[in-house]
Amino acid sequence: MATEAFEDIADTFEFLDDWEDRYRHVIELGKAMPSLPEALRVPATKVDGCASQVWLVPRIEGEGAAAIFRFDGDSDAVIVRGLIAVLGALYNGVTVDEVGQIDAPAELGRLGLHDHLSAQRSNGVRAMIARIRETAARAEG
Repeated sequence: MATEAFEDIADTFEFLDDWEDRYRHVIELGKAMPSLPEALRVPATKVDGCASQVWLVPRIEGEGAAAIFRFDGDSDAVIVRGLIAVLGALYNGVTVDEVGQIDAPAELGRLGLHDHLSAQRSNGVRAMIARIRETAARAEG
């Protein structure tokens, strides 16, 4: 279960044969994201478990299981900004109920990210996914 935005990324990755090109594409996705305002870079939005500094700010539109989940994010590392953009493509616009149904490791595995990220970066991605899932579960009520 992936969003159209994530499918677009997956299609692009299939087209790009070389991992270096894929890596550059992830970085470009991050560069295209708007920066998070400094006022939102606070301890409450910071994600623990990431080697870089990472902030995720959820937005829930509506109430209950049918509420729409979105988040904004930022990092001090360009590749991590790109990974936040990939996670945004995976999760933004789905219901809070659907957030818990997305098999993020499998979806990200389609991109081959696990094979090319350091252990610390992989741990950071898992921490971001955990924060997203926890936030959606609380909103689901």
